[in-house]
Amino acid sequence: MEYIVEKLKHCDLLSISGRIDSQSAPELSEALDKIMESGQHKIVLDMSEIEFISSAGLRILINAQKKCKQQLVAGELVLAAVPERVHEALDMAGFLPLFTIEDELTHAVGNI
Repeated sequence: MEYIVEKLKHCDLLSISGRIDSQSAPELSEALDKIMESGQHKIVLDMSEIEFISSAGLRILINAQKKCKQQLVAGELVLAAVPERVHEALDMAGFLPLFTIEDELTHAVGNI
């Protein structure tokens, strides 16, 4: 898994590529924690280049969403450009209602 963080005007954009599994999930968790520790709790996650996500990766997303929404200034983790395979994993886990999911990255960034 590889990732890039971009600081935008109203949010941080975290673009991820590769696989999110039990080996790479801790790295994703650290990246999200660093963003939140910097004071940003509006995060867009560009998932367009994700090949696979395991239950460990899903758990990281849920924990990050929970941390974002617990802030006094309403935060959120928005998922953008979610591949069909990852969307199916979120659906099977029952996590779809917990996230705002945008088909296009520009909509996700513009609406957060």
